[in-house]
Amino acid sequence: MTDALLPDAALFNISVAAELTGANPQMLRAYESKGLLGPHRTSGGTRRYSTNDLDRVRRICVLLEAGLNLAGIKAVLDLQDEAVALRSELATYRGHRS
Repeated sequence: MTDALLPDAALFNISVAAELTGANPQMLRAYESKGLLGPHRTSGGTRRYSTNDLDRVRRICVLLEAGLNLAGIKAVLDLQDEAVALRSELATYRGHRS
């Protein structure tokens, strides 16, 4: 599989990420500073966003539209991330018991 097809591949600069998600670059920086988003950084410090990052920005935007503040969104995203990790762990556990 090529890097372009991997959801974690850091492909998009901040202006492209902003255009693709509808969030302006300042908001992307704010999401990062609040711990909501963690784009890859090049050796020169340039932010690079993956498809997964773009999906996360879109989720942030939906939650903002629903009336949550950034602290509330962080709590929701942390719980979602934990649920995904636990589902993966459970699947692994079930696979070993078969």
